[in-house]
Amino acid sequence: MAELALLDRAFHAIIQRFVHTGQAPHYTELATELGLSMEDGRQLVYDLMAAGVPGWIHPGTDYIASFPPFNNQPTQYRISVDGEQKWFAQCGFEALAVRWLFPRKLVRVAAPCLDCGEPVVVEMRDSEMLSVEPKTIVGYAYSAIGGSAADRPFR
Repeated sequence: MAELALLDRAFHAIIQRFVHTGQAPHYTELATELGLSMEDGRQLVYDLMAAGVPGWIHPGTDYIASFPPFNNQPTQYRISVDGEQKWFAQCGFEALAVRWLFPRKLVRVAAPCLDCGEPVVVEMRDSEMLSVEPKTIVGYAYSAIGGSAADRPFR
């Protein structure tokens, strides 16, 4: 397992790449940025996920698939910052956290409702919710207490 300071640098580098480009870096880019060998960069991505970051690597690859609050693959949670859409959120709840990575910027989350397909749009700036459509939005979080994975709807 990589040392904590290196894990922190890797986390910061990945988040910053997402903020600037809307995409995660490949491990070779991360290795170059952090002054590591390519293999050390690849292993660092795995070490970071093993350290408790609630993200994941796409199965059968070395590609970062998700790194909260962002998702590297398109999801229904489309994020726009000051009118530019190039980010995707990991989930509806994570989408609300994106605003803290774009200080003083207008952050818009647009997604279809997972039950009816109607549009859901939230606009935020820093700690302020500027608009919410529809006016009442309900989030869903699964809890394993009293249920099993078979009871969980795919979302």
